[in-house]
Amino acid sequence: MIKQSTHISTGFDNEKYLKEQTAAIVERVKKFNNKLYLEFGGKLCFDYHAARVLPGYDPNVKIRLLQSLKDKIEIVLAIYAGDIEKGRVRGDFGITYDAATFKLIDDLRKWGLDISSVVITRFTNQSSAIIFKNKLERRGVKVYLHYPIEGYSTDIDLVVSDNGFGKNDYIETTKPIVVVTAPGPNSGKLAVCLSQLYQEHKRGINSGYAKFETFPIWNIPLKHPVNVAYEAATADILDFNLVDPFHLTKYNETAINYNRDVESFPILKLILSRILHKQANLPM
Repeated sequence: MIKQSTHISTGFDNEKYLKEQTAAIVERVKKFNNKLYLEFGGKLCFDYHAARVLPGYDPNVKIRLLQSLKDKIEIVLAIYAGDIEKGRVRGDFGITYDAATFKLIDDLRKWGLDISSVVITRFTNQSSAIIFKNKLERRGVKVYLHYPIEGYSTDIDLVVSDNGFGKNDYIETTKPIVVVTAPGPNSGKLAVCLSQLYQEHKRGINSGYAKFETFPIWNIPLKHPVNVAYEAATADILDFNLVDPFHLTKYNETAINYNRDVESFPILKLILSRILHKQANLPM
């Protein structure tokens, strides 16, 4: 009889992921005088899509990553007031975005983490958003309001002014890493980060911005099955993958990104440069 091997190779090394991502985040914070706004794309916990396409991937490995940085981080959650008003439903859990916010707060607390505050974005006195705000405050959660900015994000003079980012509530934070997450896409995470950068640079705080994404994976081919699976999973919001032309031009290296990030990069770079009052070669 031929003895068969019972060894099963693991496709994804969670421990290596934790080690390398932790080191990369800590190094990025140092570039900005120890204050970084880190926009988290995708699901913060229970990321079963990633687990399906990456054999061995722990659906809660990003939570473990935050636990490893627990003393250095605080978590801010952004939710779009219009999604609360419309009762937008998450496809994975079948619950509304406002209910998903409460679920995420409870889930994080079970992991020994906490939401320091919630930001209701593009707030225009929607009645459902006001009720949601009151519920959060009764649970002891700080709530901040950010407002629509006419011409966002093309009217840079207005956006980067006291009548743009400056009219938003300033979110009080104390830790060097502020993780900005959301119950779903298009919640306004980027605008929250940029608004904070604008207000903090006015206060003399040299904070910076970076984005943390799981997919697409930048250093595997465009048509690799993993990146194709991501593209299929986001078909409902019309995302598609492409070679990042800005990375290619800057580093002469192929990197895979998705359309919304590529489309927004020139505006993002211009806004950041305006916030800093200079044209700078910023680490992105």
